[in-house]
Formats: sequence, structure tokens, C-alpha cells
Amino acid sequence: MKIGLVLTGRSYHQAAALPPELELPAEAKLSDALNAINQQLPEEAALPATCLIAVSGRHVGNVGNYEDLPLADGQELTLVAPVAGG
Repeated sequence: MKIGLVLTGRSYHQAAALPPELELPAEAKLSDALNAINQQLPEEAALPATCLIAVSGRHVGNVGNYEDLPLADGQELTLVAPVAGG
């Protein structure tokens, strides 16, 4: 299956290392997608635990604590890294 991938916020520059779509096994869950993303990031980089997660527009938690729901072909995974400052 293929899912779309959007990465925004503080880590947006790391998105250059990621494809716009992830190819995952048919029975993949959200944890599988997050593992695939972390494997494609540079060695010193990883998604922060406070990074928010939405699947097809539905907020499902953050990288440190999320609902590990099954994914379906064509869904979009959005990751919003926290941004600080004023």
C-alpha cells in the first residue's frame, strides 16, 4: 500500500530526505510507518516524541504516545514537529 507523507514544523528541513509517499505492507499499522520514516532520516535525526500525528486529518496522538491504528492505501500521514519561539 502507499500512503502520503507530510512533515511540517521544526523538522521540515528533514523532509527533504523523505519521499512524498511511503510504500508499506498491506497490513501495516501506524507504528510501521513511523519506523520506516525514522529509518530514512539521517542517523543523528529522529522524530521528536512531541511531534503530533494525524492520519487523514484525524489527530491520533504524538510520536511518544499514539493510537497504533491500521493504515489503508491512499491515506495521508501528517507529522507536525513542535515549533518554539515568538
